[in-house]
Amino acid sequence: MEELAEGVSNLNLVDSQKKNRIQVSNTKKPLFFYVNLSKRYMQQYNEVELSALGMAISTVVSIAEILKNNGLATEKKIMTSTVDVNEDMRGRPIQKAKIEIVLGKTVNFDELMLAGQKDGNNIQEQS
Repeated sequence: MEELAEGVSNLNLVDSQKKNRIQVSNTKKPLFFYVNLSKRYMQQYNEVELSALGMAISTVVSIAEILKNNGLATEKKIMTSTVDVNEDMRGRPIQKAKIEIVLGKTVNFDELMLAGQKDGNNIQEQS
């Protein structure tokens, strides 16, 4: 029973360390859902970790670039790797590319967010 309690406490420790992680999908939610969620996470935790596999990598890069180009975020860390994913019917693992980008708030993040709320405008992707 002690082992179970220890496992649960370790799980809670891992959960509390990764509350600022967003796992991005390129099919489940629109791009600006993740942009706005990232802004909320940065307000709450001062940084956000964006993570994606395979085809969703371009979505994570777009989110990071939108936030950076609008002066809200700076890159803290970018990590790339490959992971084994069991997608095959036969149970064979397939290697997929993975990216993790950690973004931090800029010094004027709070001012920009306040100005955006007063104007009633959401930050839009610049063409």
